[in-house]
Parts: sequence; structure tokens; C-alpha cells
Amino acid sequence: MVVGLSLAREKERLIQELKAIGAIRSKSVEEAFRRVPRELFLPEHLRMYAYMDTPLPIGSGQTISAPHMVCLMNEELQLEVGYKVLEVGAGSGYHACTIAEIVAPSDVDKSLWGHVWTLEIVEELVSYARRNIEKAGYGDRVTVIWGDGSKGLPEYAPYDRILVTAAAPDVPQPLIDQLKPGGIILIPIGRPYSTQILVKVEKKEDGRVTRRRLLDVIFVPLKGEYGW
Repeated sequence: MVVGLSLAREKERLIQELKAIGAIRSKSVEEAFRRVPRELFLPEHLRMYAYMDTPLPIGSGQTISAPHMVCLMNEELQLEVGYKVLEVGAGSGYHACTIAEIVAPSDVDKSLWGHVWTLEIVEELVSYARRNIEKAGYGDRVTVIWGDGSKGLPEYAPYDRILVTAAAPDVPQPLIDQLKPGGIILIPIGRPYSTQILVKVEKKEDGRVTRRRLLDVIFVPLKGEYGW
């Protein structure tokens, strides 16, 4: 109980910090961060650090992103209730659940829900993410699939939004092809283990594709056919 209360206080403190630096700007992103328990998506020995604003290891050479990056990316995705979202890089499942809480919030009629499909190429993380997502109560809103996320997931395309949580050499063409007109892709571009650029890709209603550089980031490398 004491640990739970301590984590709750740390979460509220961090929310105020993230609002102050502009990582949280909307009520929907704030509520999603508040509702999804980040500690459930971490190895047990790291749960006490759940609300430190830092990436943390989750095994298999992968990390869970820092809270400010999760919130900032969710803001830039401009998520709405009902959206179909593809995530490339499930990791431990945390980021997908924060997205699900926005596109399929628990206090909205299920007939209005969107859905999140999240692809993970590291096989041992697939079952880990699924367990975490079920435990957190998002199993009906997030589907974890083992596969090469750099090629997307054409079975459920087109998507309103696509999030890539690993750095790619460039924007994979299959992801552009699977994006709806009016949709957004958020993806880090750059070499592995060096400073990369977070890029916001928008597909206009007429099919034109634009790119905007947002900020410097450091992500693990994207694996697969269109990755490193």
C-alpha cells in the first residue's frame, strides 16, 4: 500500500512537470497518462522508477520510452476517439495502451472505440507485451502481433495514425501506402545509437506527402526489411 501511494504521488508530480515543459498539452493525453499504470509494463525490480522521466530497460536490448517522449508523441499524433492506429515496436506494451486510452477510452461506448495494432519483431517481447496489456485491462483495445513492423500490417489498413518507436533509415514506403489520406506517421529517422530526428509525416487528402522535423531524439534501431 505504501509503495502504491508513493507511486501515485510520483505520477502526479511527474504530470505537473510534463505539463510545465509542454510534453502534455491536452486533457486526453493527460488522462491517458494518468489512467495507464506504467509500473505494470516494467520488470518488477524497476517498478519503483516508473515515474522517473527516463527510458528504462525491458529486456532483449529494448527500452520503454521516457514518459515525456510518450506524451509528446501522443500529442503530435493528434489522436481522436475511434481512430485505427498502427504501432511499430510494441516493446512492453505501454505506449500502445496510452494510445488506446485516447482512441478507445474506458468511459466511452464501445461502439465508438478505435483500435491499436502493435507489431513487435522481437519474439520474446510479444508474449511479455500481451501479458502486460491484459493485466492493465487493454486486451480488447490493443492487438499485439509478431512480425516485421517495417512492412506495416496491410490486413487492417488503412490507418488513421502510424507510430514508429524505433529509428529507421527513412520512412518505409509500406507505411506511407497503409496510411489514410489525412493521416499522420510519427517516426524517428537516423543512424542507430546516435542522435536522430523525430519526423512528422502527413498524407494530404489528395495523396501528397509532407514531412516536418520535430526534434532530436535517440531510439533503438528499427529492425526488419526497411530498417537497419
